[in-house]
Amino acid sequence: MLEFSKERLEEIRKNFKGKRIAVIGDMMLDSYFWGDVKRISPEAPVPVVEIDKEFYRFGGAANVALNLHELQADPFPIGIIGKDNEGKIFGSLMQEAGITARGIIIDDSRPTTSKTRVIAHNQHVVRIDKENKADVNEKIGSKIFEIFEKNVKNFDAVILQDYNKGVLTKKLIGKIIALANENNLIVNVDPKFINFFEYKNVTVFKPNRKETEDAFGTKINNEEEITFYGKELLKRLNSKYILMTLGEEGIALFEDDEEIRKLPTKARSVADVSGAGDTVISTLTVALTAGANIYEASYLANFAGGLVCEEVGIVPIKIEKLFEEVNNEIE
Repeated sequence: MLEFSKERLEEIRKNFKGKRIAVIGDMMLDSYFWGDVKRISPEAPVPVVEIDKEFYRFGGAANVALNLHELQADPFPIGIIGKDNEGKIFGSLMQEAGITARGIIIDDSRPTTSKTRVIAHNQHVVRIDKENKADVNEKIGSKIFEIFEKNVKNFDAVILQDYNKGVLTKKLIGKIIALANENNLIVNVDPKFINFFEYKNVTVFKPNRKETEDAFGTKINNEEEITFYGKELLKRLNSKYILMTLGEEGIALFEDDEEIRKLPTKARSVADVSGAGDTVISTLTVALTAGANIYEASYLANFAGGLVCEEVGIVPIKIEKLFEEVNNEIE
């Protein structure tokens, strides 16, 4: 196990504050409607949910930005929302959180990507998705790159957060990575299936087990296969590091000419895995910009991911909670 001294931990913690990190990808809004079912509709054999409360949360790349904010970094989200009610709510959430909206483009040709969950008696009744998965047009793609290019000198790192909702096109991915590398930025990627192998020459490529299985068209059943596909990703992507998340088995870290390093999950009881990947990529990136080495950063990211799995719903990691729990661990 990685050994942290309290002094080293505090040194890294102090350096979290104010790190400027661009988050480019699919911005989403998560909507929740909670209520009770007391009758069946006379119109169709479906339950009638009488709503008691409703609330809204960041989803997708916006949740990564919120995690960064809660870790005392300075996120700069770059993406699109629609000219609709969900877009207005999204803007209000950004204002409430104190996160800049200077990188958010309003595209009136597409809806704000949103997921609406109707919950009754603590059970999901239905989820309603509103989205357009087609690639953004050339004009919007150019705007996204222009925003990144204009601000690139101000960033310490960039996270490419891909949910296959059309923002990160092949052309845009290549241009962003090239410019980031020219400016010696940390470039970390949380991928999905469609453009999985387009993310070449980055710092950390962070797929989960299922995403890796989907990309290779296989099942990963044991330690030997985890090692094989992790090393295969290193070769194919020329990434400095591969960090594969393995659910209840923790994470596996790969780098050239080094043995695989595995860290067990830190979740004491798993209530909900939603958003854990967002927390891992956020914590990993801030830690690297704060001067942590890849092992220290992976340890903190794994720990943070475990902590949010203990919460119900998509919640960001709090810096105080993270470092308090790590301190307790190393005592």
